[in-house]
Amino acid sequence: MNFHQAPCTYVGHVHLKVQDLNRSLNFYQEIIGLRILEQTENRVLLTADGKIPLLKIEQPENVTPNQPNRTGLYHFALLVPKRSDLAEVLLHLLQAGYPLQGASDHLVSEAIYLADPDGNGIEIYRDRPSESWNWDGRDVVMTTEPLQAQNLLAEGKGNEWQGLPSGTIMGHIHLQVSDLDAAEKFYCKGLGLILVNSKYGQSARFVSSGGYHHHIGLNTWHSKGAPAADENSVGLKLFSLVLPSQEARSRAVAQVREMGAIVIEENGTPFAKDPSGNLIELQVYTSI
Repeated sequence: MNFHQAPCTYVGHVHLKVQDLNRSLNFYQEIIGLRILEQTENRVLLTADGKIPLLKIEQPENVTPNQPNRTGLYHFALLVPKRSDLAEVLLHLLQAGYPLQGASDHLVSEAIYLADPDGNGIEIYRDRPSESWNWDGRDVVMTTEPLQAQNLLAEGKGNEWQGLPSGTIMGHIHLQVSDLDAAEKFYCKGLGLILVNSKYGQSARFVSSGGYHHHIGLNTWHSKGAPAADENSVGLKLFSLVLPSQEARSRAVAQVREMGAIVIEENGTPFAKDPSGNLIELQVYTSI
């Protein structure tokens, strides 16, 4: 099953605020391997295939550095199509000498972790076939083991780095929230996602659509009871959630409004704030 198209609900793109647009653009092109789709004086829209927007970076006026211990972005996660693609990413990062924050085997996936120059967290990963995932009741079995880097690198093709492959998509987003119960209620009862892992108790939960291991991660590791970051602070501005139909979006809007969530509309598109102040653009799936 393709977990990133209808009838699933999934993350489309992520919009970040950065301190220095040129510095960030150089990083996302040269280190991450994204390409410019659109550019204005203070914003750049980035893509892997030249068509689908994955990441928008923006330098706000009077921008301030990232504020620790606030709600917002933990990391966004770029999903590459094949294991050999992840091997090429890892080799490129090692050759570039860019510092990694981690490299893990999660059973359902293999992942590399790093941060952009502003401290925004990034995961680049590949999924194992969903048929190989194990489930404990309704919980997908995930763990964090060291990535077998040499084994992974052996799958690389040795090609010169050409950037992320065109099939790269936004696989998921992981959020820092202030209250896990409130966040779970908003994303599940409000937006229609399903809790697929609660093994971390009162520190992290994972929700998804269509039986994916997670489209959204939620944690309170550095943000329990914390407020949202200031408006002009570096970090997450918003992310888009793509719902399978107009009916599904209308239902989600009605449900989160009934919960008392803030919902605004711009040019016919609704935006909702979760209980931790994270802003979500609610889109509708369209085939390309």
